[in-house]
Amino acid sequence: MTQTPIRIDIVSDVVCPWCIVGYRQLMKAAETTGVEIETYWHPFELNPDMVPEGENLRDHIMRKYGSSAEQSEDSRKRLSDIGSELDIAFAWSETNRIYNTFDAHQLIHWASEQGKAQSLKLALFEAYFVDGRDVSDRSLLIEVAQSLGLDGEEAKAVLEDQRFSDVVREKERFWTSRGVSGVPTMIFDAKHATSGAQGVAAFANILTQLAAR
Repeated sequence: MTQTPIRIDIVSDVVCPWCIVGYRQLMKAAETTGVEIETYWHPFELNPDMVPEGENLRDHIMRKYGSSAEQSEDSRKRLSDIGSELDIAFAWSETNRIYNTFDAHQLIHWASEQGKAQSLKLALFEAYFVDGRDVSDRSLLIEVAQSLGLDGEEAKAVLEDQRFSDVVREKERFWTSRGVSGVPTMIFDAKHATSGAQGVAAFANILTQLAAR
């Protein structure tokens, strides 16, 4: 008897390092347990009021979370160490910036209509964390969409006319109304929610328990 894949809804932001870490941990857990999963991505903006030019990442973290320069550096090192175990080559530098991601979420929604939401999401993670590129830049968003075989002119039109702004805002409101205040938040089988990058072992345990049911 073929087992139905476990649905996992992932609420996340493109500029959240723990979101790509959590996803890679989840995929590794699925691989090690042999449990089949289906992932669905949902929008969340860590910085909805971010200025168009973005903000220096270290300054932003220190200002937003009240951390020191040393704590910020320690956090990056920890992420790099975890990332290296998951084939994520975080490229930290003094010039890293944090950006608004509303356009990115709109383009991901558009890509979802063509079955490429996950491909675009992962490509934008790579563009931001590995290549250090500006994921609020529409030309970059169009470039990445085209690299996945999506129509560049249509991607440009989607960003210019903001046709999906209302639906993305509604999705964001839906998840915050359900108590999501931090990302990644993963909802397993529409019933069991976790917050943060739980680790391969923890995700494997969840998948194994759900599969047994």
